Amino acid sequence: MKKLINAPENVVIEALRGMAAAHPDLAVDHENRVISRAGGPTQGKVGVVSGGGSGHEPLHGGFVGYGMLDAAAPGEIFTSPVPDQILAATTAANGGAGVLHLVKNYTGDVLNFRMAAELAEDEDIEVATVVINDDVAVEDSTYTAGRRGVGATVFAEKLAGAAAEGGADLAEVARVAAEVNDRTRSFGVALTPCTVPTAGQPGFELGEDEVELGIGIHGEPGRTRGKLAPASELVARAMDAVHADMPLSGSVVVMLNGMGATPLVELYVAYAEVASWLEGHGVTVARNLVGNYITSLDMAGFSVTVGMFTDELLQLWDAPVQTPALRWGR
Repeated sequence: MKKLINAPENVVIEALRGMAAAHPDLAVDHENRVISRAGGPTQGKVGVVSGGGSGHEPLHGGFVGYGMLDAAAPGEIFTSPVPDQILAATTAANGGAGVLHLVKNYTGDVLNFRMAAELAEDEDIEVATVVINDDVAVEDSTYTAGRRGVGATVFAEKLAGAAAEGGADLAEVARVAAEVNDRTRSFGVALTPCTVPTAGQPGFELGEDEVELGIGIHGEPGRTRGKLAPASELVARAMDAVHADMPLSGSVVVMLNGMGATPLVELYVAYAEVASWLEGHGVTVARNLVGNYITSLDMAGFSVTVGMFTDELLQLWDAPVQTPALRWGR
């Protein structure tokens, strides 16, 4: 194992130190392991909080800032944050108008966020929860009951954050997030496994000529294992899976996401195939992202996330955002 680390057990602690040093517009609570906006919550604004295991950066901490999250709770690598940690993030985001929890559909995350919401209610903080479950690859997996939450998390954080920034109340911010989830689908492909630092070895094995189709962001098995093929074929498999679950038409928002170790030049090769597939099916791209947004440590591969958004949702997409990993219009 070759990692740019000091000690496997200190990766998250030391990464938080690095985030604090690199981004003075973030406040990092090292004791509770919470990332929030510097200056505290905005009074009268709905707070938006997310979190989950580390190893998926820039998700979630990299999306804390104006127009997106108010706070994030990073757990250990591929491990849910604990309820007290999520409660600390909720408190840090609370401006008196309630807090929305955006939760990827992984069993540990769902349970711990639920417990944190109950603790927050005991402290008179109103909490609404939206569970993200956009992965079309499998219905149940190693860590989930139902579909996994993956790329739609980025979309929900952006649009719910914009709604909150615009003054929407808690019910409306939650409605936006739920609608984003309902209108978004994702599918991922792994070219290589990933290695958790404390494990010291890959989480699964892939032959030199093999790929995993429908992979999860923790290395969970996908739909099937197949032979390495040209980008055009792998992208077509992913797009066909999305289209079969949510027939695509009109205009869409697309994220072609790297899993952590895929060079950007290869992601652009893959995005060209996505654009070609959509054009061939009479679908236009309204907005797009290409890059690393929800990763799996050092896994090579890609995921494609497609949202069929209304004009209202597109306006929220275009609203200003300023975070370490996503920024425009401000």
